Amino acid sequence: MNPADNLNSNSIEIRSGGKQVSAGNKRGQSLIEFTLVMPILLLTMTGMLSFGFALHNYLVLTNGVTAGAQLLAISRGQTTDPCATAYVAVKTASAGLTAASLSFRFVINGTIYTTTSCTAAAATMVQGAPVVVGATYPCILAIIGMTFSPCNLQMETVELIQ
Repeated sequence: MNPADNLNSNSIEIRSGGKQVSAGNKRGQSLIEFTLVMPILLLTMTGMLSFGFALHNYLVLTNGVTAGAQLLAISRGQTTDPCATAYVAVKTASAGLTAASLSFRFVINGTIYTTTSCTAAAATMVQGAPVVVGATYPCILAIIGMTFSPCNLQMETVELIQ
């Protein structure tokens, strides 16, 4: 009679010394491996998701600021409030962002404006001079309930006045 005929499916024979050793329940091993790997997978996935949201917001902010700077550069002589014109363009082009959370910085002819209105700048816009439109938007990087220090997404674009 072959000793292997007496073995059931949960045991294996080790030939050194002829002792039988049971393999045990393999599902238990899989469960232990899963519990060890799952926290690392959750950290990785939520980190990627959080970073993806922040990157999306940065791309939307970049698009909005670029659109505002381009409109501001071509609006010389066509608007009485160039900062308001650029603000509306940025807000319209960055529709996915909360407009109340955006903070702006405009530089026209060397003068810095931090509000969304600058009627005095309309008269000082000179063709060929640089105009700067900058915006800051808050972001939150959170991984499985752990929130890291708040970050700010910043974008600034320089155009020449036409």
